[in-house]
Order: sequence, then C-alpha cells, then structure tokens
Amino acid sequence: MHRACMLLFTSLTLLFTVSLVLLGSIAEPARSQRHGIVVAVSPPGADVGCGILQKGGNAVDAAVAMAFAMAVTYPAAGNIGGGGFMLIYPAGGKPEPVVIDYREKAPLAAHKTMYTKRDSRYSAKAVGVPGTVRGLALAHARFGTLPWKDLVMPAVKLAEEGFVIDAPLAHSLNWVVADSPEFPELRRVFGKSNGAAWKAGDRLVQKDLAQTLRLIAEQGPNGFYQGTVAELLAAEMKRGGGLITLKDLAAYEAKIRRPIHGTYRGYDVYAPPPPSSGGTCLIEMLNVLENFDLRSQGRFSPETLHLMIETMRRAYCDRARYLGDADFVKVPAFLTDKGYARKLAQSIDRNKATRSEDLAKDIPLKGEGDSTTHFSILDGDGMAVANTYTLEHSYGSRIVVKGAGFVLNNEMMDFNWFPGETTREGGIGTEPNQIAPGKRMLSSQTPTIVTKNGQVVLITGSPGSRTIINTVLCMIVNTIDFDMDLQAAVDAPRLHHAWFPDTVRFEGICEYPEAVRRLEAMGHSIHGTRQGDAHSIGLDRKTGKYIGAADHRIDGKVAEF
Repeated sequence: MHRACMLLFTSLTLLFTVSLVLLGSIAEPARSQRHGIVVAVSPPGADVGCGILQKGGNAVDAAVAMAFAMAVTYPAAGNIGGGGFMLIYPAGGKPEPVVIDYREKAPLAAHKTMYTKRDSRYSAKAVGVPGTVRGLALAHARFGTLPWKDLVMPAVKLAEEGFVIDAPLAHSLNWVVADSPEFPELRRVFGKSNGAAWKAGDRLVQKDLAQTLRLIAEQGPNGFYQGTVAELLAAEMKRGGGLITLKDLAAYEAKIRRPIHGTYRGYDVYAPPPPSSGGTCLIEMLNVLENFDLRSQGRFSPETLHLMIETMRRAYCDRARYLGDADFVKVPAFLTDKGYARKLAQSIDRNKATRSEDLAKDIPLKGEGDSTTHFSILDGDGMAVANTYTLEHSYGSRIVVKGAGFVLNNEMMDFNWFPGETTREGGIGTEPNQIAPGKRMLSSQTPTIVTKNGQVVLITGSPGSRTIINTVLCMIVNTIDFDMDLQAAVDAPRLHHAWFPDTVRFEGICEYPEAVRRLEAMGHSIHGTRQGDAHSIGLDRKTGKYIGAADHRIDGKVAEF
C-alpha cells in the first residue's frame, strides 16, 4: 500500500504541476450569488448561461442555451449527438419538480445479441439515437420564457465566429486528434489546419456545426431530426455500418418523468428515475445510511467509510439485478422503501467487508478471465436546474457526421452487451438492461436537487460513468451529515464501490493512511484514483446566500451577476 500511495502521490503531484504550468487554468473558487448563478466545466458555456439569466430568462432558458453552447465549447461531452437528463425544480417546488428524460435509444433494428467480442465501442454500430435536441426542446416548451431562437443563436455565433480556447481544451483537442488516426473527419474538424498543436489563446471555428445549429435555431428540433441534418446522420450510419435510420430519428421522443423522491435526515432529495439508475440507487443508499450516526464517527473514519462502502455494494448489486428502462421492465418499488433499507443496514457487518458475490447468488458469475458533463443553475426566482448529458466516452464514438460537424455518442455500450455474462471484473449481463428495439439504455447520470421546506439547498451532479451516483452520495453526506461548506464538500476525497469489481476506489488513500490500513484489515481492497467533477450550487447556512463551487479536479467556472 505504501508503494501504491507513493505512486499515486507522484502522479497527482505531476498532474497538479502540469495543470498550473502548462494548462494555466484551475477551477475558480466559490462566489456569493446576487441574482443568478451557473456553474459548469466550460467557461464560455457558463458565460452564455449567465447572459441568458441577465436578459431575463429563467433557469431552463439558461440550461437550454448552455447545453447548445457547450456542444461547441466542450466537445468531449457537450453535445447535440448524445443525450441526458434535466431535473427541473420550479421556484418553491410549485408546480411539481420534473425530469426531462432525453436519454438515447436503441435503433429499431437493434437486438440483444447484436454484438460480438470483436465489435468496437468506437464504431457506428455503437451509436444510439440521439436525444439532446428533443430533450432541450421539450424543456423549453414546458418551462421556457425566451424565444427558442434566442437560446440557440449564442451557440451558432460561437461555432461560426469561433472562440478562444483555454489550456485544458487545447490539451483535450490535441489528445483526441493524436489518438484518433482512424477518424479523419474528427481530425479535420478538431485539428488545426496546419497540423500544429493547439495552445491556449487559439481560436476554434466550427463552420459545419454552425450550419447545423442555425437550422435548429430556425426550425426547432425538426431541424435536427428531419431534413438535411437527419439525412447526413443517416448517411453516416449507412457508410459505417450503423443501424440508425431516418425512421429512427423521426420517431425519437423525449419524455417528462416524475423524479425519484426521497428524504434524508429531514431534507428532500430529487433525482432522475429509470432509465437512469441514479435516483433509485441514491435514495436506496441514503435510506440505508440514515440508520447510522455518521457524524459521531467522523467523515473519514474507517467506520464511516466502511458503512458507505457496504451501502454502495448493496445498492449497486440491486442496480444490476433490477434496473433498466421502466418502459420495458418493471422496477420494484421497494428499492426506495425505508423498510427495505433497514434490512440492508442490518445485513452490514460493522467489522468485516462483505464479499460481493455473496450478495447475489441468484446472478450467475462468469469465471475469471469522462465522457459526461454536469452543470447547475439557479435563477433569481429560485428555479433550479441540474443537467447531466453525455456522449458516453470522451468524444463519444469519435464519429463526426460529415457535413454536419457534430460528434455522435457511443451510448449503446451502456446496454448489457452479452446476455447472461456477469463478471467479477464488472461486466453486467443481467436481463433488465439487455438490448431491445427502441429501448433506452441504463444510465448512471444523477443530476440532483436537495431542498428543505421547499427551498433549494444543493444542486449537484457529476460525470464519471458508474462513479457518478457515489460522487453525488459523497456530496450529500459531506453537506448534510458533516456541515461542510460547499467548496469543501466539492474538494473532499471521494469514495466508490460498484459491487463488481469488488474493489474500493478512494481519493484519500494518501491523506488517510490509517483509515485505509484498517479498511484493508476488514477485508477491503483499496485503490486510489481521481473521481468525477461536481460543479455545484449550495445555500450557505451562515450567510443565507447561494454560492457556486467549481471542481478543482478539472477546468470550471462559476458565472453570476
């Protein structure tokens, strides 16, 4: 463990040094809110959202504008070729909070045994039907106040005229161009015309994407799902052996869903329902932890960490056993029941780690053998938006639609590709998330809003695949159980266990060596790694004002007026 600690310390020190010397940009500190506040990984995207609030738009208007802007300014995850979830909490909670589900769907020609071991995750066959544009349009139709075109045109301008990139984006672009020799259109769109490396201060112009966004601005979502853009997308699929057709695009619908709602120590917690596993698992874990006095044990005591690990282990086992698209499978209501959580809490040995395979003897185990982004918004009237959307991997499938300028997702990999094959390495083959035509793949996205007496106290979320739910859990435990101020809650080391692989990921492996030693003595296998970026907004209990906190783990900005 000592050697692992030293290696992790060395790598983190190097990363920090590179961030300061080469990247020249770190997340901005928390600031107090005056009339409106947004927090996002992309500084230009945050500025667009703040500008919409300044013009009198509400939090949903700002979210729509930011999402389109970040499709230009944060191409690794900001998108119109992917999907996600938007949680909307109207001022005072009236009308009821809603989730806009714009998760991608399987094409109509998809089937559960369509993949082989030879299929690449970076291929047209891995692309799901995009949902972002329909989802943003649905959110705007339900809650927006400013004209649609006014919300899309800032993104058009950013793409058409270009924008000055910062060091983190320059680093990201250089990496993906160098790492994608088999994707010539991606290299053309995101590489410099002279073949040189990007650097901070350069201007990125995306003319094809500007034309696509202009069609969306002028024609609404039909500018994406029908006509020229749809034809270009379908042609790209046909050229690469993908399954998406014009019929798939025309048939796509975003949905308004009721959030998963739970309570934790007197607070109300709202998060997305299936096809996201985030809300169900988060509430299940909070219900379990409510049975323990975490505060008296200390935030990073081995006792608290052990209880959180064992809680995560059980919730993620249930995730594999039960969760999928609720339009296709019946998700048990008891998963978010406090009585069920008490039974899970009673099953935890306070002194010993549970073997993951002992939790699910009904699930046959096979023998041994970022990217997403989240942003948070609060307007002057108290309306809150937590939005998480994704391309799955960083730059998705790396397929850029020729002539349209946008990156396509590789979200089909979030299905259980190989039915019946659940492995100790973390592969899941259970039935609820197997592929079916028109089905939405299971997600871990967890845009979350916490309130008390109708007032928003925390807006949070994160990228990070299966780690997302546990990053949000850590944020809630930090703020509610341990009264951390928002920036401290964001900065604190994070913890993750996903049932399989049966290992713990802990950012504090070097900071809390004695706790790690005791956890290992209990039977846990501990590894150090970076986890998520939780760009959040919270209510400062001392001042009664809202503050934003960008995550130091990555670039980010708090924008307010």
